[in-house]
Amino acid sequence: MRDSHRLADTLKVLRGNILVLTITQALGMFCRSMAFPYTSLYILALGGTAEKIGLINAISPLAGLLVFPLAGHLTDRTGRVRLIALAGYISAAITLLYVFARGWQAIALARLLQGFMVFQFPASSAIIADSLSPDNRGQGIAAMSTIGSAVAIVAPYLAGTLLDARGIEIGMRILYGVMVAYSLLSATIHVRYLQETSDPDEHTGVTQNPLSLIKHVYAGIPSTLRELPRSLKALAGVLALGFVANGIAGSFWVVYAQEQIGLSSSQWGLILLIETLLRCLMYIPAGVAVDHWGRTRCIVASLLLSLIAIPGFVFVAGFIPALLIRVGIAAATAFFVTACTALMADLVPREARGRVMAALGRGSVMLGAASGGTGGPGVGFVITVPLMLASLSGGYLYQMHPAAPWFAVAVTSALSLVLVVLFVRDPRVAEA
Repeated sequence: MRDSHRLADTLKVLRGNILVLTITQALGMFCRSMAFPYTSLYILALGGTAEKIGLINAISPLAGLLVFPLAGHLTDRTGRVRLIALAGYISAAITLLYVFARGWQAIALARLLQGFMVFQFPASSAIIADSLSPDNRGQGIAAMSTIGSAVAIVAPYLAGTLLDARGIEIGMRILYGVMVAYSLLSATIHVRYLQETSDPDEHTGVTQNPLSLIKHVYAGIPSTLRELPRSLKALAGVLALGFVANGIAGSFWVVYAQEQIGLSSSQWGLILLIETLLRCLMYIPAGVAVDHWGRTRCIVASLLLSLIAIPGFVFVAGFIPALLIRVGIAAATAFFVTACTALMADLVPREARGRVMAALGRGSVMLGAASGGTGGPGVGFVITVPLMLASLSGGYLYQMHPAAPWFAVAVTSALSLVLVVLFVRDPRVAEA
């Protein structure tokens, strides 16, 4: 009975903006969970190599260096909703490059252009933080993650089966075509149903010329970062290390699974299906634990588990051992994402969320991401350069030795754990 009451309380947050974003993010997660885990295989099918995979992933965050600071500035001055909707329509056009790609170079161009769409992430992060109260923020984030994961459970397996049946190249064109339709639909939903959370009186718009605006925004970055509390600076370091780890190994999970372990696309998809199901079941308990036991304790526990599970992937052989590794990663991720996202919202003042989240991201990063790339609302411009360098090095590390990326991830996980233990603390009073 107590568990049913907790579930009911958690689901009560799904209303208004949170409900709209939960629906569109769930649809997006389904589409991305079909295409992204196999993008590395698509690049190889179009004539790419391991080094080219790393290069393409390094190109992807490049635009964020310019766009993220501007996005934070615009989020706090022009409103959140219009930025989110605009990004959806432009993304649909860019995704057509994946559909009609004739070589890996087209994928590289699409990744570069898609990087400019990061201007939507500070806006969506700010809307989510604004629409959840501090006392149920962890549960709200967990509910959104649970529903998104539940919808996407079968996506990797369906995609893997399609690729086995139709081949990598044709199958991936179909999957990216589905993503075009999703981008158009979600943008339209956002225009019609999202409600603005920032003060309209503060929407001064872009009153400066572009060069002056860029100069103004970048001039304010040092002061913004200096004013961050110590825990938030340390959390930023943890997030950066998490993205570095994913940049190094994220694109090569599926490649290693096929080339070294001998799994088919559908077998890898089945592993991701089971992993997603278990992570989905863990999100709401994780949200309750994060609100009850504290954000920092849950972050420490999840990092300890990931430090064991992720490097263990290179020591397994066969379907079942590989599955067990991903199950451990699922448990660690459910607690880590929920705790970090809630802690970020707790530490950042409402009036500065656009700018700070542009710098640091939403506060979430998947542990052991096997999606074939990194990015999304978790990335801020402070994290962009480390992510680019890590993505570029991942291809060379894999070419040097297939196990090398996972040993590098073990080092970053250990450093993250040290940062959390020494410097990260829950605030006494969370920001509203």
